[in-house]
Amino acid sequence: MSRAVPRTGQPAIRLVGSVQRAFALVDVLADRDGELGTNEIARRAGLNASSVSRLLATLVAGGLVEHVQETGRYRLGHRLVELGNVVLARLDLRQIARPHLHALVESTGETATLSAQGERDAVTVDFVQSPASVQGVAQLGRPSIAHATATGKVLLAFGRRALPPGPLKAYTSKTLARRSDLATELDAVRERGYAYNFGEREDDLHAVAAPIWGSNGELAAIIGVQGPATRFDGDAMEAAVEPLLGHARDVSLELGWTGLVRERVR
Repeated sequence: MSRAVPRTGQPAIRLVGSVQRAFALVDVLADRDGELGTNEIARRAGLNASSVSRLLATLVAGGLVEHVQETGRYRLGHRLVELGNVVLARLDLRQIARPHLHALVESTGETATLSAQGERDAVTVDFVQSPASVQGVAQLGRPSIAHATATGKVLLAFGRRALPPGPLKAYTSKTLARRSDLATELDAVRERGYAYNFGEREDDLHAVAAPIWGSNGELAAIIGVQGPATRFDGDAMEAAVEPLLGHARDVSLELGWTGLVRERVR
């Protein structure tokens, strides 16, 4: 019987040796402007050449290291640049958006969220919790299911994403699990410029979300307001739309948006 690992809020103390060795190879390549062969990397890292060869193959598969076919040597991969840019963009985005999240909580009384595009779904990168005793609880890193959340619908409508492949899971009786119904809803989202969620992922959770645009008119992030269905009902959601759109526009302008939106791909 497996035993659950207690949550401490801190990273685990025991480290994975193979991962540490892989990091050492990345550090060796980072210290060198050009390319290095397997034996030279092994010598500098103080590791066995055969182990280094396997680690390099794994890093190449992940795009963190590039194998140069012409020389047979290795150098850092472009994936590191992409990941670094994502981190920097999200740090800047959170710093800019956080005062607007606080302002939304103050004006609506509900939880305000900030999400960024993930590999498949939008992912919560920041939030400010409602002061109410009954809250729409947000979680950092939680994916917003594309067809079953307000944030996910904004991603599908404005993020140059295709509809999810295969059957759509019905999380509640209100989930838009028919592709034709979802397509119609996404047309409505594009028309009005924001999305609703009426208990489509969780029965007792309502939400409204809007796009934040980047300097090139691309979808940079998604800002939303969510709350319990018993309090954040249709009227309350409608009242939240104006401040939501106002803060979405303000954050967009701070990110360098000029008021133009890149052509949308359905």
